[in-house]
Amino acid sequence: MSDSHSKKFPPSVMSLFDKYVHGLISRREFIDRASGMAVAGLSGAALLDALNPKFAEAQQVAPTDARLRTESVEIPAPGYGKARGYLVQPVKAAGKLPVVLVVHENRGLNPHIEDVARRIALENFVAFAPDALFPLGGYPGDEDKARALFQQLDQAKVREDFLALAKYAKSLPAGNGKLGVVGFCYGGGMSNFLASHSPEIDAAVPFYGSPPAPADAPSIKAPLLLQFAEQDERINAAWPASEAALKSAGVKYQAYIYPGTQHGFNNDTTPRYDKDAAALAWKRTIEFFNQHLRAS
Repeated sequence: MSDSHSKKFPPSVMSLFDKYVHGLISRREFIDRASGMAVAGLSGAALLDALNPKFAEAQQVAPTDARLRTESVEIPAPGYGKARGYLVQPVKAAGKLPVVLVVHENRGLNPHIEDVARRIALENFVAFAPDALFPLGGYPGDEDKARALFQQLDQAKVREDFLALAKYAKSLPAGNGKLGVVGFCYGGGMSNFLASHSPEIDAAVPFYGSPPAPADAPSIKAPLLLQFAEQDERINAAWPASEAALKSAGVKYQAYIYPGTQHGFNNDTTPRYDKDAAALAWKRTIEFFNQHLRAS
């Protein structure tokens, strides 16, 4: 990580950034309000630059890694008509592998999530990362533009398309017939949606996503591994009611809250990244998928 991404920013700045990332305040409002927070002499604009993702610096697996085969796949879908995803497979696979859907944050399929898909493939899975922004031209190469585009999506259509993408992923010839889903922020909420609405899902790992709606709990048949940031009031407020419903419905779940972490702690392209928490959450994720998606 670069120096700018190893800095610790005050909770007030991180809270403000979280509001900006999730469309609750504008770029201008962030800059204006952040300018009043004296942080190492940085202006509001400089603070935003320091907080925004640095994809190249954090990349762990190159797109050209010889151990992997990658391709872009388009399928017919009922919502927007077509859907697209990034398919990653290990070149040397011994037999058929479990498939894992990798669902992005609220900016579409950016380089970080493509990298996460490659990381999962190197754990001996087939990884498939859809792009919800595909109907609007795909990830535009700019986080601000991606965030603005995302707000234009019809989420009812997106959900229909993701149900179709899950069905496609489960039926991949390289797959062993088991399908997991992992998602981050928006993708965490989508993971919970798929667990309750798609019979294709065999295991779900939502990272700091909107918890399952209590009314959806009885529909969840797959085991859940829910990963939360401690300092994430917006998401965590819904968890007690959701957990009570999961217990009442007899859903198999594990939930972890990582002390001292911010929403987005697994994303190693920004200063919200927490190396130790992310490593532990990743270890738990892979172990969970190995347990539930591989033949015993």
